[in-house]
Amino acid sequence: SIAKNLALQLKRSPLVNDVLIPQDIDYPGLELNIDREQASLLGLTPREVVDNVITALTSNGMIAPSYWIDPKSGNNYMLTVQYSNEKVGSMTMTDFRNIPLRAAKNANYTPLQSVAKIEPINTPTEVDHYQIRRVTDVYVMPKSEDLSGINSEVNHLIADLKLPKNARVRVRGAVVGMNESFLRFGVGLLLAVVLVYLILMAQFRSFIDPFIILTAIPPGLAGVVMFLWMTHTTLNIMSLMGVIMMTGIVVSNSILIVEFSGILHERGLELKQAVVEACKVRLRPILMTSLATLLGLIPMALGVEAGSEQYAPLARAVIGGLGVSVVVTVFLVPAVYLVIHGRRGGKGSKPVEVVS
Repeated sequence: SIAKNLALQLKRSPLVNDVLIPQDIDYPGLELNIDREQASLLGLTPREVVDNVITALTSNGMIAPSYWIDPKSGNNYMLTVQYSNEKVGSMTMTDFRNIPLRAAKNANYTPLQSVAKIEPINTPTEVDHYQIRRVTDVYVMPKSEDLSGINSEVNHLIADLKLPKNARVRVRGAVVGMNESFLRFGVGLLLAVVLVYLILMAQFRSFIDPFIILTAIPPGLAGVVMFLWMTHTTLNIMSLMGVIMMTGIVVSNSILIVEFSGILHERGLELKQAVVEACKVRLRPILMTSLATLLGLIPMALGVEAGSEQYAPLARAVIGGLGVSVVVTVFLVPAVYLVIHGRRGGKGSKPVEVVS
């Protein structure tokens, strides 16, 4: 009942294409209530009664498989005893009740109805288990590849369910793998930024300059989100890989300006003049690198060829992040560098005047 209630609520969602419960619990069946005392008087055990019924409906290969090996060819053949197809296909309830039962030490047979009471019931078509516990599966088929929206809706419905004792609801399937991948990519991105910071700190022998270089990453992430939203692209594994690629390119562009500004400032130029000169000199290599990357990723971002649509989110993430970071690199990074080092009173620094 819990599964059916959940399925009915999910079918109303515009994000769901179909909902399926494979376990049919109202399938017609027959229940055998074996009279153990009567069966023992006839020399039968409950297992022998069930085995005789299974043999009549299918074959004895289900309960006692037997093989014969051809001595000439060595091929093995399965030998079974079963009713004819016509007999099974036209079997009535009277025929079922009169299925002959024969004990191992008794030459005579007795009909099934003499030792068992047969009652029609509703029974599940299959009984599934997961980690010993019996489960009823609810398969949800979304209309699109976006699993985040339907995942939020499913979790919201589960949170509002009032479950009886010893009943649990667990979400499994592709959504679990998606959440784990997002978590790992998030940790990987954070670890990548930390490692880049540590490497830059050792290279520049400063705690401040690596921080200035990394200021271009947050606007780049904003550009990724904005471009994915504009192109109606979901945040998936491929787009997250594009974020990591974009981070590396953004950091390399920022290094060009920060490093050259420091070199010019050490040579005696005023801080503002050193920053402006570094932006002028390094603008061309930054634009060449960024434009080459953007133009090279445009065919992949369009996804016009068969099978290329799976790589389109990666290209779109890089294009969006890199497009914004180019502007950020030549404006925000120099501004942050000028403000921080101006307050520290660097070598040759003078009061900055703005002339319009």
